[in-house]
Amino acid sequence: MQEKKPYEYVVVRLVPRVEREEFLNVGVLLYAAGKKFLQMRFHIDKKRLRAFYPDIDIKLTQKYLEAFQNICSGDSSAGEIGKLTAPERFRWLSATRSTTLQMSKVHTGLCEDPETKLDELFQQLVLPLVKS
Repeated sequence: MQEKKPYEYVVVRLVPRVEREEFLNVGVLLYAAGKKFLQMRFHIDKKRLRAFYPDIDIKLTQKYLEAFQNICSGDSSAGEIGKLTAPERFRWLSATRSTTLQMSKVHTGLCEDPETKLDELFQQLVLPLVKS
């Protein structure tokens, strides 16, 4: 059995009209230092988003979310931020901001496999519930 290691995560929120403070959860970003893991999952439910805010630029939102993923992976397309260490990239991504993409407060926990935990959190917090 693997040893459980600490992890931190934030929920990525889309806030189309910042002044209204309404948001939709669109992603989860998880960092596990002991496992050298920093990844993000996101999903844009276009129908739900259009119902929430019809004027949203979905393509631009997708580009921003992809840029966050590139920063997580340290991809060269992420520019100078992508060159930072994983802890620095996580802190930069999880910082409080007042833009249309905002992060929740940082939450913590313990897990054996950060990728599995990220998938679980993504299912719980982002993907819409489907009733049979």
